[in-house]
Amino acid sequence: MSRKQQLLKRHRRNKRMGLLFALVVLVMLGVAVAWWLPLVLAVLGWVAHEAWFADHLFYSPKDDYQYSFPPFTQQPKVHLHAGRLRLDEGVMVDDGATLILALRVKSTWLGRFIDPLVELSGGEHLDRQTFERGVNGLRYLNLSEQGDVLSRGDLHLRGRFCRLLGEPMLWSFAPVEVQRQRVMVIAPHADDAELAAYGLYSQADEAWIVTLTAGEIEAEHYRRMGLDGVEAARLKGRLRAWDSIAVPRWAGVPEAHCVQLGYFCLQLAAMQAAPSQPQGSREADLSDTRLFRQMNPFALPGDVDGAPTWNNLLADLRELLLKARPEVIVLPHPTLDPHPDHVCAHRAVMQALAGLEWQPTTLLGYANHLHDNDRWPMGDAGEGVALPPVFDPDRSMHPLSLPLSLTIQRDKAMALGMMHDLQPPAPLKRRLRRLIQCLMTSRVRSVYGENDFFRKAVRRHELLWQLKPSEAQIKHK
Repeated sequence: MSRKQQLLKRHRRNKRMGLLFALVVLVMLGVAVAWWLPLVLAVLGWVAHEAWFADHLFYSPKDDYQYSFPPFTQQPKVHLHAGRLRLDEGVMVDDGATLILALRVKSTWLGRFIDPLVELSGGEHLDRQTFERGVNGLRYLNLSEQGDVLSRGDLHLRGRFCRLLGEPMLWSFAPVEVQRQRVMVIAPHADDAELAAYGLYSQADEAWIVTLTAGEIEAEHYRRMGLDGVEAARLKGRLRAWDSIAVPRWAGVPEAHCVQLGYFCLQLAAMQAAPSQPQGSREADLSDTRLFRQMNPFALPGDVDGAPTWNNLLADLRELLLKARPEVIVLPHPTLDPHPDHVCAHRAVMQALAGLEWQPTTLLGYANHLHDNDRWPMGDAGEGVALPPVFDPDRSMHPLSLPLSLTIQRDKAMALGMMHDLQPPAPLKRRLRRLIQCLMTSRVRSVYGENDFFRKAVRRHELLWQLKPSEAQIKHK
């Protein structure tokens, strides 16, 4: 069982115990006071839960984030006085550097009910970065894009529903021109490449998008059209396979650089456990990947028999890596992103690279999901992306923040809107929750779409992580 599953199991167990306790109290009040009182309190309790306690936050907001950055990372001296952040006299930061500021954030009493945030002003556009309600610990702001303003001494930090405490610490990570290189984005499912790196791949000199699975399961939306489970899963898989090939064209990626491997959703771990054993779809009654690979621009090793095996996946990846020869590979982060298909996608790429005659110069990790906080990045669409919760100081992390102009943000939102998996309406319970939160906590939905990924992914930055290259890396040929 993954850490994410363990956290969810503990969360649900605690919630059941809390509901049982509340039920006992309500029954006692109904007997001792009035029969109608438990009904009123139950409704009020449900509203309060949906407004303030429905987030999946599996740590205390009072916990310090615990980051460790690579040794010899530049640490320009900064001081925060009367809301103005200033560098020491004569200190400058590199143009385009990723700038991370650590400081203590403590919510006010209102910050326990309304999301606390830090406003960054002084430049051309106001930025906001949001944190957990009730926050009281060390947090890491993303000051990338603010280098010029910081160097001029005009950068102002203002807490809303929170206070900024202590002496801040700044890290400056040298800029990396990944946009001017050949980029390959590894997407476990259609839409992962767009969520994580649309801004990067849309600006790259050359881009490849490789999607590993058809994403055919959980097709309830299509079953409501009158299809049975197998038909619905196959239709959803075909649509998402189309999305993986067609949507990158919106960013100018040639069709010849978009590949769908057609393996089956949530089966990569089983494939890895028995590399030569085929693992069919859980819902589509298929054991042949070729139904979802028909739009590929060229043949791959896995097309010979269509067997959904780990060995075929590795052969497909090796063929693609040698054909594209990417200088930059963007893939799921090995520890931040807990989705089982994302974990296996990272392992498959690293295994395919081992001993290969072509090696990338840069590996970049992304996290479209987190173990601890399902709402991250917190805040609204268009805002900056602060660093996510990390509590392992023994693991060195190297952030890379890439700016997205408003035009690119809008194009990214349109790309996500073309993805069929983000189009179905949210369940009624989730819509009610969002209405309650809008009225009682000032949370607003994204103007770009109803799905929460429109809020989480369409931001001022795309936050990626530089990873150490494979130990098997050899010189380019």
